[in-house]
Amino acid sequence: MSGIEAQTWDRRILPRRGLFDIPLRELWRYRDLIWLLARRNITAQYKQTVLGPLWFIIQPLATTLVFSLVFGRFANIGTDGVPHFLFYMSGLVVFAYFSDVVNKTSVTFTRNAQLFGKVYFPRLAVPLSQTLTSLSTFAIQFGVFFLGLLFYLAKMHWFPDAQHPLHVHPNWRILFFPLFLLQVTMLGLGVGFIVAALTTRYRDLQMGIGFALQLWMYASSVVFSLRDIQGANADLYRNILKWNPMVPVIEGFRFAFVGKGMVSQMDFAISCGISVVVFCVGILMFSRTEQTVMDTV
Repeated sequence: MSGIEAQTWDRRILPRRGLFDIPLRELWRYRDLIWLLARRNITAQYKQTVLGPLWFIIQPLATTLVFSLVFGRFANIGTDGVPHFLFYMSGLVVFAYFSDVVNKTSVTFTRNAQLFGKVYFPRLAVPLSQTLTSLSTFAIQFGVFFLGLLFYLAKMHWFPDAQHPLHVHPNWRILFFPLFLLQVTMLGLGVGFIVAALTTRYRDLQMGIGFALQLWMYASSVVFSLRDIQGANADLYRNILKWNPMVPVIEGFRFAFVGKGMVSQMDFAISCGISVVVFCVGILMFSRTEQTVMDTV
């Protein structure tokens, strides 16, 4: 043994960390793993499917058509002068991305228990890779929305209809699009982290998250505009809805791309603040749970 030089370890894996000890440096070192997991998820989505990525186009188009018929034609809910396709698609694209991030993040521990029990890597790598997968889906659906926007812009300028005028006016607020996307990502991850942490002990939460997201969508100005809320208590109802952090995002996104929406800087600031708080609480709960998750899943 005297001829063997002493070796020192340069990394230690400890069972416990501090409450605010988030392994950011470790995540950066494992960035290749995050990218590989994201590529694997994207490939798995398209594997053994006939239409492949077309499913991500068919679903929002079909939902937009149903909303146009049910809420636009039958219920006669106003769209603030915006064509039905652009109005409903603008809300669906944003909320579908949020919902996808929540759903995929919320099952991190339950679906990856065997993997977590065999090999060590930062557990946050899994939800981050899933978020990249959701971004690829969002990019496809946003592309469909953007093509529809170009179509209606061309129709409005080259084939105007005095009896049915179109109100589509993109503006400089499109520059805030990355901020909208960042906020939705933080909110989705935060909610997903919280549900993932609680699901390790209360499994029935996983069954209720889908129903909760459906209710959340109908309360997020996807099928209605805040401006179309009328009546004696209209201001009260609008103020209540604006505490839903998705409402200012969707209204702001819609206002930026089609020129119609009802959101102020204060509304958006409050929405961003709520999203940051939810994200911080979620990542702390997730980090705390990952230390003991193998004892409960």
